[in-house]
Formats: sequence, C-alpha cells, structure tokens
Amino acid sequence: MLSRSFSLLFYLKKPKNYVQGGQPVYLRITVDATRMELSMQRECEPTRWNAHAGRANGTKEDIKSLNVYLDSVQAKVYEAHRSLLDKKELITVENMKRKLGGVTERPRMLLEIFRYHNDQMKQLIQNDEYAKGTWVHFTTTCKHLENFLQQTFHQKDRSITEIDYSFIADFELYLKTGICAHNTAMKYLGDFRKIVLLCLKKGWLQKDPFLGYKLSRRQVNREVLTATELQAMADKQFASERITLVRDIFLFSCFTGLAYADVAKLKRTEIAIGIDGEKWVFTKRTKTDSPSRIPLLPMSLAILDKYEDHPKCCNSGLLLPVISNQKMNAYLKEIADLCGIHKPLTFHIARHTFATTVTLSNGVPIETVSKMLGHKNLRTTQHYAKILDKKVSEDMQALRSKLTLKKEA
Repeated sequence: MLSRSFSLLFYLKKPKNYVQGGQPVYLRITVDATRMELSMQRECEPTRWNAHAGRANGTKEDIKSLNVYLDSVQAKVYEAHRSLLDKKELITVENMKRKLGGVTERPRMLLEIFRYHNDQMKQLIQNDEYAKGTWVHFTTTCKHLENFLQQTFHQKDRSITEIDYSFIADFELYLKTGICAHNTAMKYLGDFRKIVLLCLKKGWLQKDPFLGYKLSRRQVNREVLTATELQAMADKQFASERITLVRDIFLFSCFTGLAYADVAKLKRTEIAIGIDGEKWVFTKRTKTDSPSRIPLLPMSLAILDKYEDHPKCCNSGLLLPVISNQKMNAYLKEIADLCGIHKPLTFHIARHTFATTVTLSNGVPIETVSKMLGHKNLRTTQHYAKILDKKVSEDMQALRSKLTLKKEA
C-alpha cells in the first residue's frame, strides 16, 4: 500500500531557558505515526503567532516575509509528496526528507537582522533594560552600514555569510573618511560586532569574522575646569535668567559628578539622609544602570534650595528644571565667553571636573571617586588620574622655569 496518512504543521519551539523574545519556527511532517522536524531558520514572537493557522498575525513587512516563506516551504512539501505518489514510491519520512533535500534556505541578511535586533531593543526601553541613547546608537550604526553597502557595493543588503575581515576593514575605513573620528568609529564597530556575536550564538555563522580584528580606543585628553575657573563661573552675575539657570545646573553637575541624563531625571525622592546624617543623592546611572551614591556638598545644596519652588520642579517632582542638552551646550559656550574661559565648554566637562578638580585634586581616594561616579570598573576612573599627572607635570615645569630664572638672577 503506497498511500499513508500525511500531515504537516508549522509551530514555535520554545528554546531551553527561554525568557522572552522570538521563538524558532519549526515544520513537523507526520507520516502515519512517524514525525520529522525541520528548523525554518526563522523566529516569531509568541504573541504574534497563530497556532491554529500555523502562521504569524500582522501586516508588517517582517510578518509578511515570514508567512510568504512558510507558504513557499509548504508548497514544496506538498510537491514532494505528490512526486512520491506519481512515482508510486512509498510515502515515508525518510523519502520526504530526501525529496526536500533540494529546499534551499533564503540567506540571512545583515541589515534585516540588525533592524530586528534594534526593534527588540526599542521594546525593552520601557522595561529599563536599555537606555534610549543605546538604541539610538545602534540605529545610527545600522544606518551607516546601510549607506556603506550602497556606496561601496551598490547593495541594499548582504548575506551575513559574506561578512569577512576585509568587509570589516573596509567599513572602518568608510567610517573614518568623512563620517567620524577614530574612537566613535570603534563604538560603531562594537555595535556591529554585537550583531555578529548574536548570529554566532544562533548558529547562523560558523566563524567569527572579527577574529583577530583589533578594536582599539585612543587616549583622549579631556578638558576640565580649574578651581579658579569654577569660582569665576560661580561668582559671575548674568543678566539672563536662562543663562543663570544653565550655569547653576552645570555647577550642580560639577559638584556631584552626575551626567546630563542623570541630572535631568533626578527626582526629589532620590535625595535622602546618608550614613553621616547629611543629605546624599541615591540614584542609578542612565548609561550603565549602576548605583551612584553621592554626598551633597554645600554648593549643590544651595542650588537645590534655589530651585525648590520652581514650577517645573513642583509639578514634576524633579529636583532641577533642566532644559535640553543641545540648548544647555549652546548656552554654555556663551557662559564660557562671559566668564573668560577659553575652553570648548560642554555639559559633560562638568563630570570630568568633579572627578579631577573637585575630588581627586583635593585628596579624595580614587576608589571613592569611582563609586560616586557609578563606574563599574576602577580602570574607567584611572584616566582621570592621568589628567592630574599632566597637571602635575605642567606645574612642575612652571616651577623649574621660576627656579632657573632665580638662579640666573
């Protein structure tokens, strides 16, 4: 008897230790009581999967693409079944598998995977698993890759199996020639490498194209304000309330070490009495989600008192009426001119100033500074000590010059 019971089913297979995200799509072919399972090398969110139909629900392009692919596989399975019947061959799982050996998988594409990763990352922002800035950075990297493919290879996308050492080197060259500086290029390449590692973990790549590729960061001399410049800024009287506000928020960061994103979201509930009976900031860094506990110095307390009754603070529960980072940096350039500070002043300089001029220069141990800055690794804090070494060198050179002049006199 050649004819046997035959059925096929597309379903989601829950991986071991699954927590969330897409699940692999599998095809199950059953002949009588014997089953055969084939991975479709595709994933789908469980909430989008229609188990009864064996297809994904939705009208987005990724859903349409998945369903079209499953339709094509189903057609090939039925064609293989019909071929066996026509040739009067026995319908078995082994014969079906032999007939389906010619089914070729659509290649997995780099930008398609990158965009899917970014979409998942965006959904997890609301759960505080990722900062919005991280998602923006990955989206920018994906856009740079898209432009690189179009300009260099005239391609809209490329199979991940075609990514090799030369491709990465060419992408680095593309980034460095007119797109961004060395360290920023290294950040984009780091994002790219995360996508490659994701493909390796899922078994879509057999070899890491980044193997042996060196992602090196160059040491950057960070600007900081001196104690004299800080005092000049604090003493300066401004005619504009808006400029005064920006100056005060900047100084608050100089005396707490908080980055712009952390100052902007700082709530009144995050101020509490510390172990010494004084007021402390108890917060988490937006960038790394690491805890940051900072005793408030007199300057910081005075600024908080000044804006305690500000309408924006009263209505939102925030500590300071922070404006956008772009506007802050624009006003800081004006403040630098008014205060006679000849440095490219940006808000992030405040964090560097706290680490060097306010704390390390005044004898605060580097371990304590690292904890207040919310660094996960002491090495991250150590580059501030290098800045101080440079200052020591400059001061000693000035002293040598003075001693030489006295000797000559």
